[in-house]
Amino acid sequence: MKLTSTVLGTPEPRALAEFYSKLLGWPIRTDEPEWVTLRPDDGSAGLSFQLETGHVPPVWPPAEGTQQMQLHLDIEVDDLQEATAAATAAGAVVAEFQPQDDVRVCFDPAGHPFCLWTRTG
Repeated sequence: MKLTSTVLGTPEPRALAEFYSKLLGWPIRTDEPEWVTLRPDDGSAGLSFQLETGHVPPVWPPAEGTQQMQLHLDIEVDDLQEATAAATAAGAVVAEFQPQDDVRVCFDPAGHPFCLWTRTG
């Protein structure tokens, strides 16, 4: 078995793919109205974006009775401040609540959370 992709539901597959393409530097490989994929040049696992017209973004931090986060992406970076600036320039929003100093919780344009983090020690 081989994991090929993590799939994110979104009302705008192409727009979300463009965001992650800018953020990760991965090219768009498949581009259809309801399905767009990104994969790094080395052919390893990528990201796919599937049309979900009823997508409801999760709430962070979790709150009773709201849409809960079911997954998030962890993205290791060399410079947290620089990576956070690049993510917001691409369209991300930094969450108000930050659980750790070496992590930045952000939301992509569809509201999916992702974490930028640096390896310490």
